[in-house]
Amino acid sequence: MTSDSSLIDFSSPVRRPREPDVRWIHGSPSSKHNTDPDIQVHAHDEHTVILRQNMAIDYEAPFLFLLSGNTRAVLIDTGATASAAFFPLRRVVDELVDGWLARNPRRDHHLLVLHTHAHGDHIAGDRQFTDRPETTVVDADLPTAWNHFGFDEDPAAVARVDPGDRVLECLATPGHHEAAVTFYDPWTGFLLTGDTVHPGRLYVQDWSAFARTIDRLIEFCEHRPVTHVLGCHIEMTTEPGVDYPVRTTCQPHEPPLQMTTGHLHEIRAALHEIGDTPRRLPCPLFVICPDG
Repeated sequence: MTSDSSLIDFSSPVRRPREPDVRWIHGSPSSKHNTDPDIQVHAHDEHTVILRQNMAIDYEAPFLFLLSGNTRAVLIDTGATASAAFFPLRRVVDELVDGWLARNPRRDHHLLVLHTHAHGDHIAGDRQFTDRPETTVVDADLPTAWNHFGFDEDPAAVARVDPGDRVLECLATPGHHEAAVTFYDPWTGFLLTGDTVHPGRLYVQDWSAFARTIDRLIEFCEHRPVTHVLGCHIEMTTEPGVDYPVRTTCQPHEPPLQMTTGHLHEIRAALHEIGDTPRRLPCPLFVICPDG
């Protein structure tokens, strides 16, 4: 149980854009020169942590998000590596949760593991949490995830996940992947878009679904204060329209992770330019790519 005196007031969302004050680890010229931590931990605020996997462990270097509420924490995605020896996600998350509980004591605090989609570089660490007490891991596959959010009955619904007075809004956003989910956190104003929108290659599996998703995100954001659009990768260089090659493990000239709702409009315009014949189209902060 949690006493009223220890409850955190998440009812006053952060309305101003607050830039993540961080220099992300971005790889090394070779693995023998690697001095980066296995997982970079950046506390955006007391209750919001952004994690990045080291490129020396996996070139995808995905971002993960840990959001704490009054009764549980939500971990969004589990990275690209299953082995706890090489990628100690469970240990890092346990340390973060224990530290949060030391500062915000309460008797019960659950961990809920969710995903932006089911590609391997976002779910590989799931097995590290299967035997963790007070933990629920929701598989990212379409039937399981859609049933959890209620999208199997209504794909247009806005689902809600409440980790304790910090209600996340969740949308089915297929196109990159059939089971893709986008999360909106009113506390920070973050729109967490997975691989659907990020500064990199936007691989499109289903073009019509992807176009509908971008339109839906634009409409959704018109009615909410979005501070940053945050995907799960950085693949672009600081030169407009130029991405790092696939499997690059050193990216010293990355743009920031955070994008804006204006980039959603740029994606929609790019899709209009592409038209009915899928093709690769470089844009200043992203590249639209056929998947396969």
